[in-house]
Amino acid sequence: MINLTINDRPIEVPEGTTVLEAARKLGFTIPTLCHFEGLKPYGGCRLCLVEVTAGNRTLLTTACTYPVAEGITVKTDTIEVQEARQFVMDLLLSRCPEVPALQMMAQELGLAEPSYPKGDSDCILCGKCVRMCHEVQHASAIAMMGRGAKREVMTPFGEFSATCRTCGACLFVCPTGHIKDIGVISGKTPIPRLSEFNAGLIAQGNIYKTYPQAVPKEPVIDAANCVHMLTGDCGICSQTCPAGAIDFDQQDEKLTLEVGSVIMAPGFKTFDPSNLPAYGYGRYPNVYTSLEFERILSPGGPYHGHVVRRSDGKEPKKIAWIHCVGMRSDREGEHPYCSNFCCMAALKQAVIAREHIGQELDMALFYMDMRTPRKDFEKYMVRIQNQGTRLIRSRVHTVSPAADGDLEVRYVTEAGEVADEIFDAVVLSVGMVIPPDVVALAEKLEIPLSPNHFVEASCFEPTSTFREGIFSCGAFNGPKDIPQSVMEGSAAAAASTRPLAAARGTLARKKEFPPEQDVLEEPVRVGVFVCNCGLNIGGVADVPDIVAHSQGLADVAYAQENLFTCSQDAQAVMVEKIKEHDLNRVVVAACSPSTHSPIFQDMLRSAGLNKYLFEMANIRNQCTWVHLNEPDKATGKCKDLVNMAVAKARLLQPLDYITVSVNHRALVIGGGVAGMTSALALADQGYVVDLVERKDSLGGNALKLHTTWRGGLVKPRLDALIRKVTGHDQITIHYNARVEGVSGVVGNFTTTLSTGAAIDHGVVVIAIGAEPLRPEGMYLYKQNPNVLLSLDLDREIMEKSERLKTAQAAAFILCVGSRTPERPYCNKVCCAHAVENAIKLKTINPEIDVYILYRDMRTYGEREALYQRARELGVIFIRHHLADLPRVEEADGRLKITVTDQILQRPVSFTVDFLTLATTIIPHQNAPLAELYKIPLNAEGFFTEAHAKIRPVEAATEGIYLAGLCHYPKPLQESVAEALACASRANTILSKDFLQLESIISNPIDENCDGCAFCVDACPFQAITLLEYMKEGNLRKTVEVNPIQCKGCGSCMATCPKAGIYVAGFTPEQLEAQVDAALGLI
Repeated sequence: MINLTINDRPIEVPEGTTVLEAARKLGFTIPTLCHFEGLKPYGGCRLCLVEVTAGNRTLLTTACTYPVAEGITVKTDTIEVQEARQFVMDLLLSRCPEVPALQMMAQELGLAEPSYPKGDSDCILCGKCVRMCHEVQHASAIAMMGRGAKREVMTPFGEFSATCRTCGACLFVCPTGHIKDIGVISGKTPIPRLSEFNAGLIAQGNIYKTYPQAVPKEPVIDAANCVHMLTGDCGICSQTCPAGAIDFDQQDEKLTLEVGSVIMAPGFKTFDPSNLPAYGYGRYPNVYTSLEFERILSPGGPYHGHVVRRSDGKEPKKIAWIHCVGMRSDREGEHPYCSNFCCMAALKQAVIAREHIGQELDMALFYMDMRTPRKDFEKYMVRIQNQGTRLIRSRVHTVSPAADGDLEVRYVTEAGEVADEIFDAVVLSVGMVIPPDVVALAEKLEIPLSPNHFVEASCFEPTSTFREGIFSCGAFNGPKDIPQSVMEGSAAAAASTRPLAAARGTLARKKEFPPEQDVLEEPVRVGVFVCNCGLNIGGVADVPDIVAHSQGLADVAYAQENLFTCSQDAQAVMVEKIKEHDLNRVVVAACSPSTHSPIFQDMLRSAGLNKYLFEMANIRNQCTWVHLNEPDKATGKCKDLVNMAVAKARLLQPLDYITVSVNHRALVIGGGVAGMTSALALADQGYVVDLVERKDSLGGNALKLHTTWRGGLVKPRLDALIRKVTGHDQITIHYNARVEGVSGVVGNFTTTLSTGAAIDHGVVVIAIGAEPLRPEGMYLYKQNPNVLLSLDLDREIMEKSERLKTAQAAAFILCVGSRTPERPYCNKVCCAHAVENAIKLKTINPEIDVYILYRDMRTYGEREALYQRARELGVIFIRHHLADLPRVEEADGRLKITVTDQILQRPVSFTVDFLTLATTIIPHQNAPLAELYKIPLNAEGFFTEAHAKIRPVEAATEGIYLAGLCHYPKPLQESVAEALACASRANTILSKDFLQLESIISNPIDENCDGCAFCVDACPFQAITLLEYMKEGNLRKTVEVNPIQCKGCGSCMATCPKAGIYVAGFTPEQLEAQVDAALGLI
């Protein structure tokens, strides 16, 4: 080992180390242009000059070529060194005055302009490219030719090189950008390696991360294009990797795993529209697939969220979306089903595009049927339409090129007129298809698939593949969106772990955290981490300015910005920075604390800090989303929010963790299919379950159903389910019972029933169903016996009533009572149910005329086959508008229906023998139960989930889960899947012996409390009790807080007139500091 001193700091390094390498180990920055790890030292740029003293001799020399020697002294920043580097840079900048990298480095060295006449070159003759090609690639395709002023980098004799691999290594290492086209070396056109994650919109290197938040996060090497793997040359990555992580000898390994169950979740690929010439995809650069446009909109995408055209980089001012590309078609190469998610995806993209470009953006969505059947999707569509987005019902005929890269869209209007319109860009809403390799895997596993290659799951076993022990979820079960896929994932987990209940926990590993530091006596050192959140924050506010502002705040020891602070990479860096800078309070300026605080609190624990030494500034929801078009105001407000967060963080104290034991008993409310399914799944896991049913029998709405949409009989499966539930020794059924009282929290609830029973339990599943609307006063319902509801017709079809056999005509009116301002939601079941019954009517009576009056035909997924079959059988579909609803009147013992046909653009009338109304589903009176369990309802009265995408079956109150129609209208299969998902999520609580509760709870201050009991009455959780006790011979009153029941809402603190109670983490001093910071007083 060699000992030397650099800038008065001693260091010991191995023999053979250069001065540059030794200096970098100490953290000293020495400028260089020609140096590159993995290449031999060269000293060609001369910028790395340092002053070396060896004995009595001092000299200026290049740090990259000078080897360390025992006892030498090195200075990297003396005046002589700085002047020498500036002189070298003066010469380089004079030769290449327009190179940005040199201009920036010159400024750092104090040189604004070169002293010598300016040249026009962009090559500094550093030789890095030549050395890379010769030493590493062993191709020697280029060399330094000529002498003096004529010296240049070129191929031998200026001819194309036969040895050049067109690998681009020379371009990669060039510090000035002189090498721009490697094709001029080899004579070959380089083929870029496109980024699969960014949908092929940009190129990426041969070493890459699969996507920004990949798990695992390690980069991968594409062996098929790796020079080393193909030739044995190069390998520069292994030479320069500081971790030594690259092993070219790794081989694929075949693993044999012994498991009890298998879950198939192979996903899907998007339809490739290249073979549809009418749309010009692949020929016109500004025609995109919806996946490509999704990446363009993404802050982590190829253009960092800036919406620009592929052809010229300009921002489009007019965009068209074409729906159902490759879908809902029986043409060769296309698919007959609906992909379910495309309509909402296009609507969402339109909203985000307008946010990025501005309100002036003109957008048109060309659609066949607007399918927005999920919870709150209808309201989303109406809002977007009201904001000016055009929804045009049409199937586009062709997309043709126009001037300047624009596109002409030809379509036929609903009135039958041909229209042409020019757009800047066109987005093709492509559907989902199951890849061939997934089909092949299913064949190997003997899993039967539908003709469209989806699993044909039973409505009562939605995640079953009919192969014992193998389950499926997500798109493999049929087209669906993210919330339903997430929910189905939990459902598959419940189904797959059922037979494994006895082995539960045997392979579990507890997450371990390091011991927490005692920071009470340490000076406050705050770390501030500001998130760009892609463009959600960084696209509006000036994040670097916010970081710089944060660094100037008192007690802030460190501040930095992140692209996505919630990513695993960013959190790992944050842990390192907390340790490196001895931070003992942390502020994250990002998004919503309600969804992301737990992530960052765990990060603090990983760094050895108490998780309550954390504060979050919500600069996304409360600032940049609000001030989207006011960047200056947004930046100022972000600074204010950071000021407030830092002011509070200074006063944060570590809190003790509260743990409680878990009651391993579950309560399920509702004895319909959803409730029974959830109860049975939990009982099969070994938990005791109490099932509460308000009636004297089980079955709920399913008792009125006869067949599933695939034609399966409901009654035999329902009867079997009821037998299993009633016969299960782990399930106690409480008939004719309602919930009347609730206390406690997750893991320890107590629920009192109307029967007088008091049940202690750890979790709650709410599955109380809903009911069909009785449309009194609409369409002669209850006034004419020939006006039926859907369930009435179901019964007559099952009974094959005589009326159906002799009727000449029948009609259905869909969306009765739904998709209106009063009930702005879709039932999700009515369209398919009506079409299914229309087919049955034509089967019973082939001569009957059947009319279906609809607004949008929402036979999503593989239900599209019902729509196609009905049309083949001659069922007549007539579309109408909400503003012009059908009219029904009696006429000679029959029913006369008048409706304005949107294709004929005029009213049409016809008579039928009976009319079926597809009425909306409405919630029960859910408010009392919602109040008891502290669960919010949406505007229509359905229970609201904690988060639509990441917590789709969980209520906001922890330990409570939602399934079935009480959550929102849905078909039987989805209700069953939700019930299984609830059981799976409940299992995450019940499987634990202890839970850690929130420590942010109320704390009485005896000295200030006079026992007025204002807080007792104000507490919505009955967590506070009035106490009386003797002190020094006097009767005293105070209050006591139950830490298990308290939720830290602060109602007590707000009502106390004596400052006798406070919420931990929200002390008066902390709140005052935040207010003072907001007002600029501190």
